This record gives sequence, structure tokens and C-alpha cells, in this order.
Amino acid sequence: MGWLGRSALVFATVPLLASCASVPPGASPAQVPRPGGVEMSPSGGTLSGRIPDGCEVDPAAPKRQLRGAWIATVRNIDWPSTTGLSAKEQQDELRAQLDRARDLGLNAVFFHVRPTADALYASEKEPWARYLTGRQGGDPGYDPLEFATAEAHARGLELHAWFNPYRVGWKAPDLKGLVADHPARENPDWLIEYADQGWFDPGNPEVQQWVSDVVLDVVERYDVDGVHFDDYFYPYPVDGQRFDDDESWRKYGGGFDDRGDWRRDNVNTLIADIHGRIQQTKPWVRFGVSPFGIWRNRATDPTGSDTDGLQSYDAQHADTRAWIQAGTVDYVIPQLYWYRGFEIADYERLVPWWAGEVAGTEVDLYIGQAAYKVGDQGWKGEEALSRQLDFNTGHPEVGGDVYFSMKDLSGRARGAIEHVAATHYAHPALPPVAGGDSHTAPAPVTDLAARRSGGEVRLSWTAPEDARAFAVYRVPGEGTDLCALADATHLVDVIGVQEGAQAQEYTDTAPLEGQARYYVTALDVYRSESLPGLGAPVNGG
Repeated sequence: MGWLGRSALVFATVPLLASCASVPPGASPAQVPRPGGVEMSPSGGTLSGRIPDGCEVDPAAPKRQLRGAWIATVRNIDWPSTTGLSAKEQQDELRAQLDRARDLGLNAVFFHVRPTADALYASEKEPWARYLTGRQGGDPGYDPLEFATAEAHARGLELHAWFNPYRVGWKAPDLKGLVADHPARENPDWLIEYADQGWFDPGNPEVQQWVSDVVLDVVERYDVDGVHFDDYFYPYPVDGQRFDDDESWRKYGGGFDDRGDWRRDNVNTLIADIHGRIQQTKPWVRFGVSPFGIWRNRATDPTGSDTDGLQSYDAQHADTRAWIQAGTVDYVIPQLYWYRGFEIADYERLVPWWAGEVAGTEVDLYIGQAAYKVGDQGWKGEEALSRQLDFNTGHPEVGGDVYFSMKDLSGRARGAIEHVAATHYAHPALPPVAGGDSHTAPAPVTDLAARRSGGEVRLSWTAPEDARAFAVYRVPGEGTDLCALADATHLVDVIGVQEGAQAQEYTDTAPLEGQARYYVTALDVYRSESLPGLGAPVNGG
């Protein structure tokens, strides 16, 4: 994230802020609506009513919410912990991080697959990242993205593939260590050196096509749930340095009087192209960006935020507002890495501003949270993160939070994130739906059975063909009022599919002592939820 190059900015440069579509199997309708809200199976057997509209829900138990963490691979920030580990050591580390995410009540990880124009996956376009073996191009002996995706899904977690679109790396060792067939060596006119780093030129149409092709290569070959860009577009400004894109400006900037407008158009074009191509290829794969937390300051633009920091619109030519209004992103995660009451960039001013930007659009808003700052001024105590989320609850446009970064959730932010888990994530949450309402929900599960055994309740069921995950509900008493499933109050768990199993199974290790009814619903690749079926009752223990 911007943490690498931005921490110096944050307090050193005030008033710059211290800083033909594929369709998944089984996507055809599995049930036909009937009058009175009752669903009929294709054979005519009654399955269940729908969850009624207008149910009273508990705002403290949202059924849908994005809860994520970034797993950064650049400079081995989060994973792997160091270069040169064996494949098993790397896999064990990643499993432990995914287990930690699940234990905290998270439901998504943002896995850094292209940190510096390289790959943490098998690619014919770009070399293996040096962060795996210590040498660019070094084969780790397995496919980390394939492994991470399978392990995340097995735990009921989404995996969003996180790309840096333009960064090629630091002059030492990255630019000096580029392999012979690296695209920057084969196309030296693509590369611009700026300060201590190298960048692909965003104004070169060949670069735009290349980056788009790299992203779509992953979308086509891997079972990812999302594609994610962070805040690195044009580089963060460095005093005394100039980003030399004169050549591409002369060649391709003829339609613009202002170079800044041209640069923004270059980024806008890339964003729109990638979003459109994903929609044509796998429309259930969501595309989002986590921009720097300030679009523009009110002093510069009266429609900007009441802040006094670096402006991503001007400094990085990232016009997040344009993407939201054009619908070329599915979600935004502004990095609001400032505490409530911070004068230059107050969290309490920025959340409402971003909420207003997405209001009335189909773009979701999640907040990027600074787990890496816990313990610093303004971020002390076990409530360091939860007090940010407390404020979010007053803004219904905020649909979740993502934490930077994963290692801090077991390190400096351990107590703070565990407090969040206890106070805000007491109930699981389903991830947000992809693709709106333009697709068919999955078929219900069948053959659901529940039985008590030794102080536990064991469930089994048959999954529909298109299931990606399952939601398990436990409703006290007879449990026949389906409004009980309208929020997460009775949601026990969200689990992945047990691949290859004839019947899916789940054990409730802390069941209710009295009578209860269990429901299991299926989620498909769009995160749509099936009808709940009839449920399975159990008697008191």
C-alpha cells in the first residue's frame, strides 16, 4: 500500500499530508416463483418461502459486510516472511495467516500477486517475484496464487488479486536485477525512472494494453473473487524530482491542453478497460481500488473534503470520483489512515465525504484502516481500531473495512483487532453480492439433516452444483419464522465447499441447549444466497 512511500510524506511535507460472458455451472434457474412467496422445486415439491421483505433487523448484526485484510508481498511485508523459504514453509505461513483472518471474523483477503511488474503466480508474461526465492525469475516450486485461492475458499474467505499497475521496482535491487526477458528490458521506452524507483509509463498505450492483458490473464486462469489496485498510479511526488513523460506527452497528448488532464485520462482509460474486460469475461469478479484517502481539498475544489493534505487527483492523477460516477469500479477502499480528530485529515470529516461520493451509485464503499499505526499517537489502547468502526455505523454507505496489513493483526494491532472482533464481528457476515441482480440465485441445498452427538450438533447436506460457500444458521425454538435469517443474529458460520465430498458436513461445537432449527444456504460465485429450504430441527439437549 501507500504505507511504503507515504509514511515520510505524512508528517514531513505539510500541507501535503504528512503524507460473451462466461457463466458458472448450474447458473440456470433452479426454482420457479409461485404466488404467495412460496418457491416450488422443478418437480413441484415445496421447498420454502422466501425471507419476507420488511423484516425487522438488528443494525449491529449486518448480514452483508466486507471484512478484509491486505496480505502484502512487496519487500516481504506480510508474506513470505523472508525470501528463500521452502515451498512448505511458505505454505505453512500463508495457512496460518488465513486461519488468523478467519478466526478474527474476516471474510476476505487482498493478496498481493503483482507487487513490482512481476508475478506470484505462474505467468508467461512476467517473471516470478524475487520476494519468493530472493531472485527475480526464481521458481518457488508451486503456484502461490493457486494455493492461496484454494486455501482461502476452503475457509470461506474471498480472495482478491492485488496488482500494482505501473511500479517496476526500486533502482536497487529491482531495476539492476531485472531478468533478460522482463518487459521493461524488452521495451526500454516503457520505463521511466523517478526518484529511487522505476515505473511503466502510464501515457504509453502499449503499457496500458500490457497492464490490462496481465490482469485479464489472471482473471481468465484463476478462480479469484476480485481484482484490486492500490494507491500507486502516477508516483507520489518527491521534492526536486520530475516525472519525465515528455515523449509520450508529445506523441499521445494532442487532444489535451493540460498535461494533468491527459494523465488522469490515461488512468481513467486503464480503469475502464480493465473493468469492462472483467465484466465480459467473469462478471462475478469484482474490481476495486484503494486510493489515497483525499481526493481534493476543499480549498482547491469546493466539492472536495475539509482537509489540508496531499490530493490524489492532482499528485497521482487518480480521479476516484470519475470512476465512481462512471461505474468503472465496483468498490472503493479509501485509505483513511488518520485518527478521529486529526486536524489535517480528520477521519470524522473524510468518512462522510466518501459516503456522499458513493451515495446513489452502485459502487460500494469500504474503509481502509491503519492497523500498522496502532500504538502511535491517536491510535493507542484496545479501542484504537474499534472507535473508527463505531463512527462508521452512523454512515450506512460504509459497507465494511479492510486492514493494513495482515502481519499487524498478529503483531502491534493484536489487542485492537481482537477488540474489533468481539465488539463488531461477534456475528459472521456474508460478503457483498457481485453483479447486482442480473443473475439467478443458486439452488437450495437438499437432504439437510441435524443430530445431536456428545454435546455437539452435526449437520450434513447435499450441495447444489454451483455452490461456492455455505451459510449456516441456528434459530432457537421451532425456528420457522424466516425473518430470523434476515440479519446475522442467527448466522453461525460461513464455510467453504468440501471439494470431492459426497455430502457436505458441519459441526456446531457450541449448540443451544434447547430446541433449535438449523438452516444452510448456498452462496454462488456472485455471492448470491439460495432460498433457505425447510431447515432441520433438533430437540433440546
